[in-house]
Amino acid sequence: MGDLAQLSDEALTIRLQQAAFSYLIDYANADTGLVADTSRQGSPCSIAVVGFALSCYPIAVRNGWLSRTDAATRTLKVLRFFSCSTQSDAPDATGYKGFYYHFIDMQTGKRVWQCELSLIDTALLVAGFLVAACYFDGSGEREIRELADALYRRVDWRWAQNGTLGLSQGWKPECGFLHYGWEGYNEAALLYVLGLGSPTFPLTPAGYVTWQLTYQWENLLDRDVLYSGPLFTHLFSHAWIDFRGIRDEFMREKASDYFENTKSAIAVHREYAERNPYGFEAYGRDFWGVTAGDGPTAPEMLENGKDCRFFGYMSRGVPYGPDDGTIAPWAMLATLPFGADAALAGTRGLLELHPKVCHQDRFSSGFNPTLSDGDGGWLSTGWYGLDQGLLVMMIENHRTDMIWEIMRHCSYVHDGLQRAGFEDGWL
Repeated sequence: MGDLAQLSDEALTIRLQQAAFSYLIDYANADTGLVADTSRQGSPCSIAVVGFALSCYPIAVRNGWLSRTDAATRTLKVLRFFSCSTQSDAPDATGYKGFYYHFIDMQTGKRVWQCELSLIDTALLVAGFLVAACYFDGSGEREIRELADALYRRVDWRWAQNGTLGLSQGWKPECGFLHYGWEGYNEAALLYVLGLGSPTFPLTPAGYVTWQLTYQWENLLDRDVLYSGPLFTHLFSHAWIDFRGIRDEFMREKASDYFENTKSAIAVHREYAERNPYGFEAYGRDFWGVTAGDGPTAPEMLENGKDCRFFGYMSRGVPYGPDDGTIAPWAMLATLPFGADAALAGTRGLLELHPKVCHQDRFSSGFNPTLSDGDGGWLSTGWYGLDQGLLVMMIENHRTDMIWEIMRHCSYVHDGLQRAGFEDGWL
């Protein structure tokens, strides 16, 4: 852990936050402003990472890591790029109907890997547009506001319903809408709020109610919680929206809210790690964070007398799995707004016992101490932009409420929440 152990909690979190932010600068394309999905050679852009980057530039200004002029220049470069990029049903376009492909070329913006036109990744990108529109309110920053607003208004959320009350997770020019949709509570809360808030092509409120019919309210490890297995699904929407004290009809019936539910989900993750039903190495109340991310791809092995299968990059969850002993080293610190003591205790313990998970003060995507050749465990190579961007935002929301405060004043978010039936609190 080195000198990190000597830092106060605040100094430690700021140092890790700044290092996470630097990813968004180091792996951005100088011409387009697009940001790479990972630090690995040849990585394409993830549009979701761009959404996180746009949201993090104001944080960097507040903390003195970027000047406001530099942040505005970077933001405008991205907005101009998406405004001018090809929107059509061609298989190599950047997007269609206002949505964008999940992965695009860092230089040209063209679709790569025959990936899907992604609803959720577009929502994460659009959330970044709206942060920019609300933050850059100066007289010389008008173009930022106008472009961001136009890009949001262009998204045809109603088209994405495909004549139904539901939402597909994506679309491809080769085959049309994907056959799997949004079921169960997850990170799509942000998607629905932004879609409902649109002044041009809004989702129907009945679609939000239809989604909620697939929720699973359960008693897990002696705690009532709205279930979603991977930890990130409880964090992504909360990076932008302050759910404290505001409730839709579902949460009013449960006498809870989505912020309190995330606290309960974190408690389930910690309890699961303490019970450690599969006997994985290192799991405990201060070693947790099962979520989506990179993992080992070793074939079936016999570990600790059990058959253990490793899944590679995938979405892991608690308590129903899948789980192969892989945690995300960044995940505990990203839960700071929901319980600082647990987040810091876990993070400090991880850094002390396994310092290699935080190379150059940036957390790796995945760590599995069960799969070890005597070197302390398997570690993901390089960094993932989603991890770094989320960490920057959650630390700042814990410290200053900055992004929550910005989005509380976004009329589209306000309208989307109200159309979803949210009341009380800051609304």
